[in-house]
Amino acid sequence: MKRISVYLKLRVLGAIDVMPGETIISRLKKVSEQTFHDEEGVPHVFTWRTIQTWLWLYKSGGVDNLKNRPRSDKGKLRKVSAEQLNEAIEHVLPEFRDERYNKMMIYRRCIERGLISRNECSQTSFYRLVKEYDLLTPATKTANKKRLAFSKEYANEMWQMDTMFGPYLKNGKTSVQTKLIAFIDDASRVVTHGQFFFSENTDNMITALRSALYKRGIPQTLYVDNGSIYTCREINQICGRIGTLLCHAPVRDGAAKGKIERFFRTVRDRFLLRQLDLSSLDKLNDQFRDWVENEYNTVIHSTLQMKPIDRFGMDLDRIRFLAPMEANDELFFFEQDRTVRKDNTFSLKNIRYEAPRDLQNLQIQIRFNRANPDRIIVFYKGERMGEATKLDFVSNDRSPSAEARQAAEITRRKISAK
Repeated sequence: MKRISVYLKLRVLGAIDVMPGETIISRLKKVSEQTFHDEEGVPHVFTWRTIQTWLWLYKSGGVDNLKNRPRSDKGKLRKVSAEQLNEAIEHVLPEFRDERYNKMMIYRRCIERGLISRNECSQTSFYRLVKEYDLLTPATKTANKKRLAFSKEYANEMWQMDTMFGPYLKNGKTSVQTKLIAFIDDASRVVTHGQFFFSENTDNMITALRSALYKRGIPQTLYVDNGSIYTCREINQICGRIGTLLCHAPVRDGAAKGKIERFFRTVRDRFLLRQLDLSSLDKLNDQFRDWVENEYNTVIHSTLQMKPIDRFGMDLDRIRFLAPMEANDELFFFEQDRTVRKDNTFSLKNIRYEAPRDLQNLQIQIRFNRANPDRIIVFYKGERMGEATKLDFVSNDRSPSAEARQAAEITRRKISAK
């Protein structure tokens, strides 16, 4: 079951004040009769006791108390979801060159590759989920859905993001199929960024997303599918920091992301059929970047009847750009909780660090680049405290000056006052 976001909870609590009623209970019951829609347009109805609990949490601890806490069974084996099963099927389908396969063959191949286990998904459950969600039926042949052609009014109102299987390249001694992670703007059809990688993982997704944001600005909405890299904690953190709404397409509904799927078709028909230099990943990306910027974005689009880059330029005054600076790089850092010890230190990957301020015995949040954790940024209650430093036992073997002791005491009092 999908967890309720803080945004929706605050909307429900905001409706209490405008409801008629002489007592808080009567107003809560009035609110419970209303229907609220979340960020994806899904309707929700809540009992008055649920709303009462949210109200008590908000009054006792503010917005932080409304945040969803980790599941008590986090990390333990749970049954496979439809999204996970769809991702597993998408990984093994390219191994079958024609349509001469059945559900049993797909199920066995998913088990063999370790994408799912029999404990997670039995053969009966596999058949049931495949039938319920049409997981083996092409999107064009699924049950009829009413689809209306649409387009956003302004550039950067919505980006569509997805991954496409690319050509095979040598990676060391083996040949690996590349993955293209790409973004397209809904209104202008500008490809904001696209990049080939040897693997589809969270770190590569963050690399592509960072490049897209620096090149074309910040979108209001990012529309993605239900793959693991698009539902991970990191992409949710990044979107929350830059103010972008993250929306997911329905399971097994590629047509919902029609513009990025159409772009991938163009990539196959016009770019991959060329005589490309496939000697390295960098050369492939250089050729792809040149094709996107000099041919795709600068050729008149049949629907727009103008060049995508020109359509994008019409809305430049509305776009929020991200300046390339060290502070903005921190937006893409991974975040974890830590508890500061009595000696004002904490550990990360078996390395001791000193907190930039006196934060002993407090729970902090640290942000760092997982691929290269040289800089550790410390936050406390949403406020940036500074950059942590590696613990130096020799330098600490000195008595602090009177000025240093006074500064530490002032910092301590400020934090206690909060």
